[in-house]
Amino acid sequence: MARKTRSEQLGDFQHKLDLSRRWRDQEGYDNLWRRLIDLYRGKHWPLTTTAQRDLIAVNLAFSTINVIAPSVSVNHPKITVKANHPNEEDQAAFVEAVINHLWRHHDFRKPFRRSVKDFLIFGHGWLKVGWRFIEQERSLGDGEREEIYDTAVGEADMFAVENPAMAGELPTNEEIAANLPTTEMTVVEDQPFVERVSPFDMFVDPEATCMEDLTWIAQRVIRPLEEAKEDRRYSPSIRRGLTANANINPMYSDGYYEDSKDEFVSDDRVVIWEYYDIPANTMSVFADNGEGFLVSPTPMPYAFGQPFVMLRNYDVPELFYPVGDIEPIESLQLELDKTRSQLMNDRKRYARKYLYHERSFGPEGREALESDEDGRLVPVVDENKPLSEVVVPMPQVPISNDIYAYSNIIEEDINTVSGVSEYARGAMPEIRRTATEASIIADAQNARAADKLAIVEISIGHVARRVLQLIQEFMTGEAMARVALKGGESLYVPYTREEVLGEYDFSVEGGSTQPINDTIRKQQAVSLMNAVAPFVGTVIDPAALAMHILEEGFDIKDPAKFLIQQPATPQEQEIAGEVPAPPQGDVPMPQGVGPEMAMGPMTPEGGSFAPTGGVPPELLLQLQNQMGLELPNL
Repeated sequence: MARKTRSEQLGDFQHKLDLSRRWRDQEGYDNLWRRLIDLYRGKHWPLTTTAQRDLIAVNLAFSTINVIAPSVSVNHPKITVKANHPNEEDQAAFVEAVINHLWRHHDFRKPFRRSVKDFLIFGHGWLKVGWRFIEQERSLGDGEREEIYDTAVGEADMFAVENPAMAGELPTNEEIAANLPTTEMTVVEDQPFVERVSPFDMFVDPEATCMEDLTWIAQRVIRPLEEAKEDRRYSPSIRRGLTANANINPMYSDGYYEDSKDEFVSDDRVVIWEYYDIPANTMSVFADNGEGFLVSPTPMPYAFGQPFVMLRNYDVPELFYPVGDIEPIESLQLELDKTRSQLMNDRKRYARKYLYHERSFGPEGREALESDEDGRLVPVVDENKPLSEVVVPMPQVPISNDIYAYSNIIEEDINTVSGVSEYARGAMPEIRRTATEASIIADAQNARAADKLAIVEISIGHVARRVLQLIQEFMTGEAMARVALKGGESLYVPYTREEVLGEYDFSVEGGSTQPINDTIRKQQAVSLMNAVAPFVGTVIDPAALAMHILEEGFDIKDPAKFLIQQPATPQEQEIAGEVPAPPQGDVPMPQGVGPEMAMGPMTPEGGSFAPTGGVPPELLLQLQNQMGLELPNL
């Protein structure tokens, strides 16, 4: 098969992008995503209907997303690293500290949380993981130029001394001064990055059903025209011919605002495509209206291939794009808005009206009849008619109670479909439920939340793996990592690329991204103490248990300061070289101290821990008073 020319390759890539655009248009994905955005922000009614009557939007879609999102991505994750080779276990512990430091230092949580919001609303979210190297040209000051001049003159003089025969060929001081540089390139950024990419800007192979069977993937990037023309990474002949063709926002394209589309056209932006050919393992860059490649197809810049990580919500068989959390409740949300709006408009029409004979009342009588004063007398002019015929109330059609019940039914349907109960929304249910019923509801909701939490944690592991691979591939020089020590202190450790080489498995400690509930955490700590009480002093180290309870259950940064420091054993003193001299003669006992206490507290096993297991009695008393529970005797 003949090899394709550059022009043929460009035409093939552009044709595939056009097919992907038409596929998304036919399936209605872009319109669906725009509707979901409007549903989330409370824009549920068309603009043409808002001026006709009062409308209400009971935005349960907003409530649903903002109940789920904080429960899966509110905190920094605790990433754990396991070595794949027994000789790299110590190195894996350091890699774990480096990855957690980078996640916090570069604030990868911010783009990740934005992607999680996409993941819940659209059904999928995109993250791009790569390495950013930016150089910037800056002008040199007079002092810097003098230093360069002195260095160059000194090197020339030394060369002339060492090579007298070539002294005449060296430049003079005036020539050195004339050729001094006025600017220099400085590195502004040289580090890994994680950024959120809009779903509207990502285009994929229409025949794919998941990330594993993609043949190509492309990202749309909108750049200022002048910036793109000056980018030295692009081909000079192609970038000089670029023309503006982009809108202000990708959402405004494809007829989103049909009547005012021309108002959003920008005359100084250009659409750039980053196209990744996965089978060929190449990456190329070209403009939407360009005549050639800005960057010709070159091998993938990253060892792991294409740089995108996709968060997938509810997968649909044989379809690439999953379903989000508010798409299934879209029709119910709109129906709830219509029901509430009808209720409000019916209440407005339900106003008391009266029918009266106009000739039966004079001006004073009509004014008194229309007055809102209580006890006002209304004079009647026509005395020949009975008062019951002069003024009669106008009949009113009452509002059916079924309308109110229908609104409640819709809300229950939304809770059933979304899996978010009224308890999770912070509302008290109208029906009183037993503790068992409430527990069953909470368990069903926690099952869905656990599924989403697992997706989030797996995605964090993928991102962390790619960040480490980028460091192993592109890092130069030395960097600094902050390692957290026991007691809340930090240790800053320098490292180089060679110190993080290796193959590792990445995972996230379960629940580390969830919000911390202090009450539940303390209850779990007390439950742990009650569960392991029979084993303390035999198979469980009481001091280690106490430190764990204080640190994890009560968030005490330095729990070691609460523990009694046990005296060193003779063996430990001998190792340290501090063996005391044996006592000579009888050693008097302190008054009131028995032989058992003088020998030290002994456990049934003959250990050196007291019956409290090394935990101070005053600390146990404090925990009992704080929790209101009877703790075991540790």
